Amino acid sequence: MIFDALIIGGGVSGMQCALILGSAKNKHFAAHKKIGIIIHQRASHLENALFNNVLGLAPKTLGKDILTEGKEQLTTLYPHVSHINNEKVLSIRKIDGIYTIETTKNSYQSKIIVIALNYSKPFSINGLNKYIIPHKKANPEKDRIQLNNENHLIQKGLYCCGTIAGLRSQFAIAAGSGASVATDILTLWNDHTPTKVHDKV
Repeated sequence: MIFDALIIGGGVSGMQCALILGSAKNKHFAAHKKIGIIIHQRASHLENALFNNVLGLAPKTLGKDILTEGKEQLTTLYPHVSHINNEKVLSIRKIDGIYTIETTKNSYQSKIIVIALNYSKPFSINGLNKYIIPHKKANPEKDRIQLNNENHLIQKGLYCCGTIAGLRSQFAIAAGSGASVATDILTLWNDHTPTKVHDKV
């Protein structure tokens, strides 16, 4: 099976991207798309987070609970999105327009890849090293990194979102970044007609 879109990383930006893509299942341009998410490259920074300043989240919401509830939400509402757990991505390479992703356990292929990892070192996915640059919006003392991109796009079919895209580590920013990439992908699938997905009462 070749995925139409495969997200690498199950933090805020990756999970939000998966939710938006999954929610387009009834749109004619996305109905038969194969979507997957590799849930954790390594532990998310959300594990130790406490949120009091995010619109829509109750004060004192724990990041670890968001991770658990986010997975449940994705599984319950959009079961057609494949979950790949407990695998570390080792390399990504593009051959004839298709990306091959090698993990510690398997090999996958996808037309589109979304890198949604955090901005900490080391970053050890072979094939992406040439895109690594110093993070433009993080404290220089932290020595954070990002992938060189323009509006989340690294190269054709290869996106990044969240802090690895050069954004600040703020919940709303990361979620918005994942949603932005998802709607860019949906727009691409919809023959470049600008696209968003909202449910209605």
